[in-house]
Amino acid sequence: MGKVIVVASGKGGTGKTATVGAVASCLAALGHKTLCIDFDVGLRNLDICLGLTEYSVADFNDVLSGTLSPELAVTQHPAIENLYFLSAPPFLRPEDIDEAAAAGLIGRLKEDYDYVLIDAPAGIGPGFRQAARAADMALVVVISDLASIRDGQRAMQQLKELGVEEIRLVVNRVRPKDLRRLQTTIDDAIDNVGARLIGLVPEDENVYLSANRQIPLVLYEQNKAARYFLDIARRIAGEDVPIRTRRL
Repeated sequence: MGKVIVVASGKGGTGKTATVGAVASCLAALGHKTLCIDFDVGLRNLDICLGLTEYSVADFNDVLSGTLSPELAVTQHPAIENLYFLSAPPFLRPEDIDEAAAAGLIGRLKEDYDYVLIDAPAGIGPGFRQAARAADMALVVVISDLASIRDGQRAMQQLKELGVEEIRLVVNRVRPKDLRRLQTTIDDAIDNVGARLIGLVPEDENVYLSANRQIPLVLYEQNKAARYFLDIARRIAGEDVPIRTRRL
C-alpha cells in the first residue's frame, strides 16, 4: 500500500503546484510508481506543470460520479515512466465534492501506487480540508518571507488538527541573501508547530519558463531547482540526504 502526501500552502504564490509536479516527477524517476491528483477544484493547473494539458480529459469527479473507473480516468505520462495524473473537475466548487467519497477514492488509489501526491488548494478552506483528510503525510510549501511562513504555520496547525502527524516544511524560491534571516524564522516555525524542514529550493526562473512551455521541470534543460526537488524526493523515499545551503 502506498503513501498519500498532501502538498499545501498557507497562501497562493509559493510555487506549491510546481513543487507537486517536480517532486512527483522525481519520485517517478527514482522508480516509484507515483500518482498526482489535482485537488484544486475549479482552479486546476497541475496539468500545465506536467505538460499534460492535451492528454488529460477526465477528472476525479468522473470517478466519484461513476462515469469512469479510476483506471480509465488516470492519465499515464507519455515521457516520464512511473508517473500518472488525475485532474480536478474544472467547473465545480469544493463544496460540491462529497468529502467522504473523495477520501474513499484516495484510499483505493493508494493501493495501486507507491506514492499519491495531492495538490491541495492554497489556504485553509474547505478544499484544503478535503485534500488533507486521507493524507498520511503533508508538505507545506512556503517562500522566504515572514508572512508566507506565518501562513504556513497556520496550515501546519490545521493539518495537525485534521490528524496528519507527519508534516514537513519546504522553503521554496530561496535566495542566498535570505539564508541567515531565514534560519531563525524557520526554527521558530518548527518549534511552534513541530514540523521538520525537508528541503530548501533556490529561486530559479526556469521553474516558470518550463511551466509556461508545458515541459515538466525535470525534463527542462539547465535548471538548478530540479536538483533540490530530487533531494526532497529522495528524503521522502527514506534516503538520508543532507540539506545543503552552499549551492543555493
